[in-house]
Amino acid sequence: MVSVIKKLAATILLILLYTNIASATKPTVVFMTDFGVVDDSVAICKGVMLGIEPDLQIIDLTHQVTPYSILDGARFLAGASPYYPAGTVFAVVIDPGVGSTRKAIVAKTKRGQYFVLPDNGLMTLVVQRDGLDAAREITNTSWMIGSALSSTFHGRDIFSPVAAHLAHGEDWTTVGPVLSDLVQLQVQNSRLTDSGITAEIIALDGPYGNAITNIDAADFRKLGYTVGDLVKLKIGEREFTIPFKKTFSDVPINQPLLYVDSRGHMAFAINQGNFAGTYLVRPPVAITIPSKR
Repeated sequence: MVSVIKKLAATILLILLYTNIASATKPTVVFMTDFGVVDDSVAICKGVMLGIEPDLQIIDLTHQVTPYSILDGARFLAGASPYYPAGTVFAVVIDPGVGSTRKAIVAKTKRGQYFVLPDNGLMTLVVQRDGLDAAREITNTSWMIGSALSSTFHGRDIFSPVAAHLAHGEDWTTVGPVLSDLVQLQVQNSRLTDSGITAEIIALDGPYGNAITNIDAADFRKLGYTVGDLVKLKIGEREFTIPFKKTFSDVPINQPLLYVDSRGHMAFAINQGNFAGTYLVRPPVAITIPSKR
């Protein structure tokens, strides 16, 4: 009886061990688009991927990227990718140039992650931070969904199947020829002088209307401000005096604040309100913040 129990325990242990190993090594695609979720586009792309790799784990980064906004896509990609391990495949479809001469590519960063996407600048921020190991144009039709490719749905016909083939473990160098250069976004940087910072509101944060700037928090602090200070500044042609605070609840409800966001950039918000909606802010908008007197 004791030997039977020992054998059963050993079997259970092996099952648990195998399950944990399988779970840890499950192929993963992180999927991001500007498709939205009101129709079947996202589900179709996932179906294509699962048809190639049935054990695939598909993680939705977001499908609510501002339509056609390559910059927003680049920001989200750079924001999320550090939290995933080497070998993760990112499939990204923000593709206003679909069907044109823009290239469909696979890029591999020096962190060992793969990115399947249009070559339209989406890789700019990731490459600036992580470095580019290599990139290839997708030309191998056996990695696509068929010979009759749509001119308007490369998410289904090219990016999804290629991402699944990569996650399946196939040799990515067979996808097509090497690319020496990628398209780069001309990202505006803030300008710091002795008199202050000139910068831009570059994006809005989700449904809350928080206004994200291109001012690094370290540069802002060089102006001499500390938490609790009132900051006089201009957004567009409008003048504001806004408190610099750590978090939203540090000001009364419906009052604005300037704060450091989770990505280390300066941002504007209204506690339990909508900054962009209240002040009719639509990126890009110029900002001027003088040095503290």
